[in-house]
Amino acid sequence: MITRPIIELPLLAALWGASFIFMKIGSPEFGPILFMAMRTFVASLFLIPLIFLTKNQSALSGYWGKIFIVGALNTAIPFVLFGWATLTLSAGNTAVLNSTTPMFGALVAYFWLKDTLSISAIIGICVGFLGVYFLMFNNLSDRVLESEPRVVLPTLAAMLAALCYGISANYTKRYLAGISPLALAAGSQISASIILLPLSLFFIPKSIPSNSAIFSVICLGVLCTGVAYVIFFRLIAAVGPTKAISVTYLIPVFGVIWGMVFLDEHIDHWTLTGGALILTGVALTSGLIPRQLKFTRIANSKLNNRFKDKS
Repeated sequence: MITRPIIELPLLAALWGASFIFMKIGSPEFGPILFMAMRTFVASLFLIPLIFLTKNQSALSGYWGKIFIVGALNTAIPFVLFGWATLTLSAGNTAVLNSTTPMFGALVAYFWLKDTLSISAIIGICVGFLGVYFLMFNNLSDRVLESEPRVVLPTLAAMLAALCYGISANYTKRYLAGISPLALAAGSQISASIILLPLSLFFIPKSIPSNSAIFSVICLGVLCTGVAYVIFFRLIAAVGPTKAISVTYLIPVFGVIWGMVFLDEHIDHWTLTGGALILTGVALTSGLIPRQLKFTRIANSKLNNRFKDKS
């Protein structure tokens, strides 16, 4: 099957951006833990047959201990934290906070793997966290004493989830780089289900969730987790991990749009300013802006040389 990145990249961003909408709908009725347990279980049921169809089941042999750690750091813990954050924060704001993951990944790589941090990366991290403050400023400035704990704690939860993603990415890079991405994804979802399903038994809702909540968890498990992973792996194979991870810049856009369209969420200038600063910070941290500047300088230099040769 032919991969068309120009179509599949925005489709992946649309699916992952929609996940925050489904969390906003389903988490209040199921509770974050049960809701995410069902998400990982549904995703596992979707991904396990794909492992056998692609004959990747042997790739998990001997790695279950490390995969279990990835399942906790990359799935179980951050899923629950984001689910809890959406009980208070808007879906759009939560999607924007999710985009801080590359910044945390760079910090973890610096302190753990001893990777270098360029000047632009340091500036990007500072700009990104300034964007988080702007993103939450309108909520904090309204009625500080009453709203601060209600807003700050979910914000910190979402950022802790992004930190977990950053730790997991570096852990995977160090210990699981040779495993098939599809096998790793399925293994992490299975591991997360093993962690969350027993805990979810203590958080059974008193009333049966609505059809919209049940529909949300099915869509979240199948579309936003199962199908999204398949698309992501196809993109990695077609264009490489660096270009595939650029989906990070599109997820907040779709998260904000879906929030406006389906949840009637309001977008103010603080949200736009904070989101722009966060994405700028992520671009600086990941080296996207310096690479673009370098490309521009090289292109201008070539044009100038050609002009001099003709003259």
